[in-house]
Amino acid sequence: MVAVSPLSSRIRMLRLRQQRTLSDVAKRCGFTASLLSKIESGKTSPPIATLAKIAEALGVGLGNLLDGKQDSSTVLTLAQHRAVNLATETDKGYGFHLLAAERADKIMQPFIFVAERGRIKPGVMAHCGEEFVYVLEGRMRYSVGKITYSLGPGDSLYFSSEEEHDLEPVTAKVKYLAVFVERVQPVKKASPTTKSRARRRRDPPASPASRA
Repeated sequence: MVAVSPLSSRIRMLRLRQQRTLSDVAKRCGFTASLLSKIESGKTSPPIATLAKIAEALGVGLGNLLDGKQDSSTVLTLAQHRAVNLATETDKGYGFHLLAAERADKIMQPFIFVAERGRIKPGVMAHCGEEFVYVLEGRMRYSVGKITYSLGPGDSLYFSSEEEHDLEPVTAKVKYLAVFVERVQPVKKASPTTKSRARRRRDPPASPASRA
């Protein structure tokens, strides 16, 4: 029997709470209902890009989906705490450590990724928002769109994560920081015409005496 992870249960709970079908959410994500069912039942561990699509389809932040805690205070993550917690492995072939997990409603979501040469399965990723990558250890080739970059310690990339992207470790292991930024919809400014109409609705009509 496959053990269902808290993440899988949380995805299913959110979907059912919104009274939505597997097909509805999967269609919004751009993949099959069968894959979403496997994710909810814990039969597969999707990459972060897939989880980002699920979070967007369910209307929650990626960090909230991954951890589920609700805390708006300052979050301290000690290196020793991360050292004793194993990385979460994915079917893509890399592992990740979720940083600042306790912080709710984040605009940014930081991760530490660890990828080993020969274990990464080919296949581009894409999801909403923007992404920042900073290499900590090792070397890798990182493709964004049609361009492939060679990155080593201290090198970084900032790109739209809606572009297809993928990585390939060059050294035996590569460790890098990645920060996902969930795009916030800009507030639409009212046009001068709309403002004047609103002002006319707010202003009371002039009295007969004032018009005289």
